[in-house]
Amino acid sequence: MGRIILYADNGCDLDKEVLDKYGVRLFYMTTTIKDKTYLGRLTISPPEFYKIMEEPGVVATTSQVNIASMQMEFEKVMQGSDAEIIYITFSSGLSGTYQSACIARDIVNRERITVIDSQGASVGYGLTVLRAAESIAANKSKDEVIAGINDNIRRMQYIFIVGNLQMLKRGGRINPAAAMIGDLLNIQLILQVVDGKIIPLEKVHGLKKAQKRFLDIMELRGYDLKNQTIGISYSQDLEGAMEVKRLVEEKFSSSNFVISEIGSVIGAHVGAGTYCVFFLANK
Repeated sequence: MGRIILYADNGCDLDKEVLDKYGVRLFYMTTTIKDKTYLGRLTISPPEFYKIMEEPGVVATTSQVNIASMQMEFEKVMQGSDAEIIYITFSSGLSGTYQSACIARDIVNRERITVIDSQGASVGYGLTVLRAAESIAANKSKDEVIAGINDNIRRMQYIFIVGNLQMLKRGGRINPAAAMIGDLLNIQLILQVVDGKIIPLEKVHGLKKAQKRFLDIMELRGYDLKNQTIGISYSQDLEGAMEVKRLVEEKFSSSNFVISEIGSVIGAHVGAGTYCVFFLANK
């Protein structure tokens, strides 16, 4: 067996230096704003994206990774080496990228290309990518790498509040009734990802209460929170994200964090003022 080349896409919200450290290759979902198309985190940074979105009436749309670009990349690897590919994709419940990747895999080489649905997004998905990258760097077998990926997918918890529920409603990622509830009386709707789809968890009054409720959920569901890597992502409010980090450190003595700003692919659907925490549940 040749070496393993790991692919992800920009829905993982990992910074370039983190990806480069492990040699993770990236496919790009696109974001279109005012008739101009961008590759999130490559040709438009998160701060640039949110700055544009502050303009009145601006709407951003996103598109999955297209089959042709994946097929071309896969063929280049297959023809140039004996390497095997593992591509962990953005959740199939939120994008058609996984299905397109499976088509590209079947066209090129089903035996040497493995496509895995992360069933997640943002840094929670990114933590699964990092676990796979670390396993590959440790020279683990393909089966061991895949087993670790699947363990993360099964156990990863996605708990978050979004800055703009109407954007989620418009994209069909949350039902109108849930969006309406969240818009009333400063209610923060705490959401989770279940089987790759966004599901309302509970509602609380105000941001501070929502942040503290994160801790209760982590305590209830989490496994060895002190020693695992905790993911935090945010949109246009690093100070708020650092407050979440402080609360987690204070309660669980956690010291390992991956913190990243949400890119345009997800930001187009959640808006500014979104906060997410990601952690592993009990085994």
